[in-house]
Amino acid sequence: MAAALLETAGLTKRFGSVAALFEVSLRLDAGETVGVIGPNGAGKTTLFDCILGVLQPDAGSVWFEGTRIDRLPVFRRSLLGIGRTFQRLELFSGMTPREHLLVTERARGAQGALWKDVLGMGLPTPDEKRQAADLLDLVGLTDVADAPVESLSLGRSRLVELARALVGPPKLLLLDEPSSGLDDAERATLVSVLGRLGRTRDVAVVVVEHDLDLVGALVERLVVLDVGRVIADGPVEAVLADTAVRRAYLGVGR
Repeated sequence: MAAALLETAGLTKRFGSVAALFEVSLRLDAGETVGVIGPNGAGKTTLFDCILGVLQPDAGSVWFEGTRIDRLPVFRRSLLGIGRTFQRLELFSGMTPREHLLVTERARGAQGALWKDVLGMGLPTPDEKRQAADLLDLVGLTDVADAPVESLSLGRSRLVELARALVGPPKLLLLDEPSSGLDDAERATLVSVLGRLGRTRDVAVVVVEHDLDLVGALVERLVVLDVGRVIADGPVEAVLADTAVRRAYLGVGR
């Protein structure tokens, strides 16, 4: 069997006496789209943090394309091809969507010298400009590419963050509650953009999300966490029909 794009084996993370993750083992193949759901406190964001290196697991391992990465720092994992968005927006006021992408491209490629940037001589290359324009077009932000991000709606700000996560481009994209705070129109736009992403980019996606309608529209497989443990993993309809899942996540007995 070929190596998985991403694999966790026995991943465990404790905070004091509480096990936020307990022996979580997952496999994700290249190009696959997977949803991770579960009640609040189930360990979903902790799982992302351990995969990317924001947190170090107490036990278990993380593998990417057959190489163990759980001892690598965050920036090294990112350079391997892992992108992420966060529940809370992490954008810079005073900067435009285009500038967010150009800065990310420059930082990721480690191009240019600091003294040139300080003197205003570190201008974007034609290739960097083209890549930024392509990503802005992909997420539907060309018309506001040069507007300050603080002037954008929450939905469009989340699309800026998504575009920034696609700089590289990544082989794996981790989306942490991408629809949080969006209205119906913005949520529909997000679904459209993520669907376009699946058709045009060779990238695997893992989505942590409470909106089951959005998850059902995007993913091929569901993983369910409850108090840090995987209680189900399989096709969407089968998982949502599982008694243990309905009890833990949907609050019903059968």
